Amino acid sequence: MTASQEVISYLTPRVRRLMETIPAEELVELEEIRMRLGRILLLRIGTKELGVTLDGRLTTRLEEGVEMTTEDLHKTLQIVSQSSIYALEEEFRNGFLTLPGGHRVGLVGQTVLEKGRIKTLKYISGLNFRIGRQVLGAADRIMAYLINPQNRSVYHTLLISPPKAGKTTLLRDIIRQLSNGIPELGFPGVNVGLVDERSEIAGCYAGVSQKEIGLRTDVLDRCPKAKGMIMLLRSMSPQVVATDEIGRREDAEAIEDLLNAGVTVITTVHGVSLVDLRMRPVIRDLITQKIFERFVLLSYARGPGTIEAIIDGRTERPLLGQYVT
Repeated sequence: MTASQEVISYLTPRVRRLMETIPAEELVELEEIRMRLGRILLLRIGTKELGVTLDGRLTTRLEEGVEMTTEDLHKTLQIVSQSSIYALEEEFRNGFLTLPGGHRVGLVGQTVLEKGRIKTLKYISGLNFRIGRQVLGAADRIMAYLINPQNRSVYHTLLISPPKAGKTTLLRDIIRQLSNGIPELGFPGVNVGLVDERSEIAGCYAGVSQKEIGLRTDVLDRCPKAKGMIMLLRSMSPQVVATDEIGRREDAEAIEDLLNAGVTVITTVHGVSLVDLRMRPVIRDLITQKIFERFVLLSYARGPGTIEAIIDGRTERPLLGQYVT
């Protein structure tokens, strides 16, 4: 079963039948299925956003698309929750849940507050299925730049990427390769601690990783990044700690603690350039302190995962590709 077929199996029967009518080859690059109450079913396939007609055809004429009903959303929610919606209060509070295979369902609706904090969601008005695909070898091109050839240590690395440009896929494969070892580089493999705050990297379901993240990788799933980094440092003796989407002051403080303990950090941030990142005080401080030894710039120019440049963090000179500060 393909990743797309896995996700389609969780849709309400009416929508599932429409999706199963579409030729499989047209869904190879399916990334998202969005169901919004009272609006049309939308699919993101590669760079295109398409509707689905009542006879199961993809269309760019969105007015021809089939409209989602309360029943469509309710039945789909029953399926993804295995008819135990009330048992998923934590997932509803976070606004997403993870499916077997590492796929994710984003949720929106009316928030229920308790003492000023979100307790749960009700009156769900939108679902966003994100298909989780693993690309083994996604990091092949860059691994030699992330490892010191003299002592085989791993460089502190920051992946810089706009949304949906493949940074999570790349980070996952970097983790996998560092964990398993890279014989062609003479790299034996190291203990990697992963803080997966939004269950996007390992895609854990019931505590078990649904993605290949390496035989020496320990995962803290749905744990706040800053707390998770310190927990791993104290309990799992990692040589590398990886996480996704830093940006808060406490993230930077945790990174400094890791560096002081001799642990390598590999993480990501949303952005398009170092100039862009210097507009943000927390990230600017990390750059100014020369904490990161490698910057990897991604874009969507030639599809997800396009490597625009690899930059030496100490000199800010490109090691691969072209980069103008």
